[in-house]
Amino acid sequence: MDLSLHARIRAGDPEAFREIFKDHAQTVYRHAVRTTGDWAASQDVVSLTFLEAWRIRENLRDEGDTPRPWLMGIATNVLRNTARAGRRHERALARSPVKEAVPDFADELIGRITDGEQLAAAHAVLAQLRRSEQEVFTLCVWSGLSYAEAAQALGVPVGTVRSRLARARSRLRKLAEQEMKKRRADQRRTEPVRDSGQVRGGRTEAARLNKEQNR
Repeated sequence: MDLSLHARIRAGDPEAFREIFKDHAQTVYRHAVRTTGDWAASQDVVSLTFLEAWRIRENLRDEGDTPRPWLMGIATNVLRNTARAGRRHERALARSPVKEAVPDFADELIGRITDGEQLAAAHAVLAQLRRSEQEVFTLCVWSGLSYAEAAQALGVPVGTVRSRLARARSRLRKLAEQEMKKRRADQRRTEPVRDSGQVRGGRTEAARLNKEQNR
């Protein structure tokens, strides 16, 4: 009998797991990068997501044609736990004595500067939303899940996904406008001021040189 992919996953078929990893690992990774703003941490999120998927594989239900919503729900839980662990780590570091700073590996990161800056700006704005709004926005807008898939991933009704996404988009528009105004103001403050005296000084200097040459 031909078993469905979901049934094969529940049965612990290694080939089925390799198949879903190949098809969905990049989706989980991109979602993690956009949520955390951290490439290295996102690789850990991918590993933890698929390890947890293997551990709870018997919980996968026969809903839809793809296990993507199930995987993204696991990834969302992993991201929640990672964020909590990160906050605990930061508090522990704050209590520790200050150590000598480790130099940055600029050569390794130079190719990522532009993308990193853009991602950091987007992440800074997104971080101002409630966690529930962040999760819906990243799943539906950045990772491309449908309302039904996001609802399945988060374990909430479809109507809740719709209302959270509407609030997230409304708040993000306002926050993005504020961020753009702030960036423009910062840019104006850092622009060099032209010295009008340079032109007059240049003409005076030229006149003086002409007089000396005509002597």
